[in-house]
Amino acid sequence: MVEFQNENSFEIKEKMNQSQIVILPIGAVEAHGPHLPLGTDNFLAERLSQKLAERVKAFVLPTLPYGQVWSLRNFPGSINVSNNSLISFLVDIGESLYKQGFRTFAMVNGHLGNQTALKEAARVLYESCPEMRVFYFFYPGMNKAAAEVRENSSTHNTYFHACEIETSYMLYLAPEFVDMDKALTDIPNIPMHADSTPTPWEEFTETAVLGDASLATKEKGEYIIETALENMVKIIEAFKVEGL
Repeated sequence: MVEFQNENSFEIKEKMNQSQIVILPIGAVEAHGPHLPLGTDNFLAERLSQKLAERVKAFVLPTLPYGQVWSLRNFPGSINVSNNSLISFLVDIGESLYKQGFRTFAMVNGHLGNQTALKEAARVLYESCPEMRVFYFFYPGMNKAAAEVRENSSTHNTYFHACEIETSYMLYLAPEFVDMDKALTDIPNIPMHADSTPTPWEEFTETAVLGDASLATKEKGEYIIETALENMVKIIEAFKVEGL
């Protein structure tokens, strides 16, 4: 693993000749209940990226710390960036990396709300950087792994937030930022229309916690995170074998 920002321009070229894989951690600043920090998604994306980089011998870029948090934008501390802004930023970064000679660009996302922008940016880069493979990862394979270890049923079929699962991630990847004494249980009734029309989360939660955070453990987080890591490595390595 090479921390990109710690390098200097006199030595970076030789290291780039040894690896053409670069990873961008992407997070967000938003409410995560009383037991997790506003930067939870940043810590998760950054530390997951570092683990991935160690396994595929990649560069890790500085974390992109702001994301699309429309659903939680009205909670204290949340900072929202539009999808359009995020897409433009990611395309600019990707095209710059392409010109530098990188041929695998993996965006490691710590915040579900970013995923639409990442996918759209990857599609733009598919056209503008035809020789670069772009990935947008969000814990691939986590649903099956989470179902195997969780003690409480999921509040929503897609969302997980500051709950048993995400808190477990933090206990594994960034435990120093978790205060389990403040972990609470909030199992909101998420209305069906939330999947079909814009619905700010304050309509169904006052805490931004979607589940029972008190059930979180480091062991659960490790199992799910390591599953996701194995899947990311397999995907990247598969394309390396094919010469892409």
